[in-house]
Amino acid sequence: MDYVRSPEWPLTTDRPPVGGLGPESGGRHREQQSAYAPNVGWHHIGATPPPSVDARVVGPPVKRRRAPIPVKIVIAGGFGVGKTTTVGAISEIAPLTTEAEMTTASIGVDDLHPDSTKTTTTVAMDFGSVTIDGSLKLYLFGTPGQSRFGFMWDDLTRGALGALVVVDSARLDECHFAIDYFERADLPFVVAVNAFDGQLTHDLNAVRWALAVGDHVPVVRFDARQRLSVRDALLVLLDRALDRALRERGGS
Repeated sequence: MDYVRSPEWPLTTDRPPVGGLGPESGGRHREQQSAYAPNVGWHHIGATPPPSVDARVVGPPVKRRRAPIPVKIVIAGGFGVGKTTTVGAISEIAPLTTEAEMTTASIGVDDLHPDSTKTTTTVAMDFGSVTIDGSLKLYLFGTPGQSRFGFMWDDLTRGALGALVVVDSARLDECHFAIDYFERADLPFVVAVNAFDGQLTHDLNAVRWALAVGDHVPVVRFDARQRLSVRDALLVLLDRALDRALRERGGS
């Protein structure tokens, strides 16, 4: 065994002096040199002192990087406006999608513009993530666009910092639901008008007027297929959310 108990020492909280008197046969005592371990009544058999550490070998302590702050962002909008494309363009991981093939059963229910080549639709959510400057990590949750999947929006929006509402300027009537939803939820959002084929059907001022959004809501043009364009739109949203948080903090 590594540790043995000396029967001559009582189990007390008084620490015996190191190098003091220890027991010996015949009642005689001799001076012990560090015979007893620091714990009362116990000494270590064959213990060796720990080696000294040379600070020049170890070097200065390494400062660990802090993990990025997680932030939830919702990518919302009507049917077929480019939400899944937006998440896929910016995500640094392979995006999680819940795409299902569109069938003849959706005719008259999920109508796209005549020139669309879309053959699938999101039935639950999209998910991706992107790290901003190593200090902020955005978790992107794309909502389904059809009204029959609207029950998913409450769960996807819970805990979000803000929302990017993707808009097709050729089908503005399908975007009112998303605008109304985030106005009622009192969540900061940015209207991002997707430039299909690099063009807009209506300019940004006309889009703002048609959607009846206030001047405090940014309306920006972006291309859902371009990573840098999506990044710029998300940065506008982060600025708006931060500005609101600072105003609320200053007013409290």
